[in-house]
Formats: sequence, C-alpha cells, structure tokens
Amino acid sequence: MSEKRLTFKEMCAQFDVTPRTLRYYEYIELLTPEKEGRSRFYGPKELARMTLILRGRRFGFALEDIRQWLLIYENEGTEAQMREWITLADKQLVELADQKKQLEETITELQNLRDGTAKTLD
Repeated sequence: MSEKRLTFKEMCAQFDVTPRTLRYYEYIELLTPEKEGRSRFYGPKELARMTLILRGRRFGFALEDIRQWLLIYENEGTEAQMREWITLADKQLVELADQKKQLEETITELQNLRDGTAKTLD
C-alpha cells in the first residue's frame, strides 16, 4: 500500500498557502518534495513538516529558527529537538508578553484619546 502524496496544488489548498510561499519554503530547504519530471509530490513527512512550519509561524518564530529546529531532528533526534523547542518557546514567550504589554498600552492610550475627544463633542 503506497503512502498518500499531495500534488503541489493540493498542498497549497490543504495548508491555505500561496504557490509562492510553498516554493519559497522549498527554496530555503524547509520542504523537500519528491520530484517526478516537473511535478512535485508531498508525502507524510512533508505534510508533518508543513504543519510544524505553519504552527511555528503562527507563534511568531522566524523561518530560520524553524529551519534550524527541523534540522536538529534530522541530525540529532527527537530529544534534542524537544530541548531546543523548549529554549525557543521560552524566548518567544518573553517576546510575545512584551508585545502584549505594548499593545495593551497602545489600546489604553487610544481609548483615552477617543474618550477625551468624544467628551468635547457632548
């Protein structure tokens, strides 16, 4: 029984990414699909990697951090990858907390300015 493989177009549709994004991920070696002539096919490994890439992007990780993290798995295995994940996650949690604080301050400032302006109109 052969593994399910997605075509380039199916991969774009399944992960809701543009062809340009998918090609870029290949260019920077995040993904390495099987090639048959000019066609590209993505097996279970590539689908799993794409899931991790998009999850990493959602959490705000740089593509280079994601690439390095995926390379650790290939070169050193699961435990090393999990340890690196914890390190990266700790750094990102600090960054996101800082962004959240800045955003909350901006919202408060905008709300105060809006309320002050509204009072002048009453």
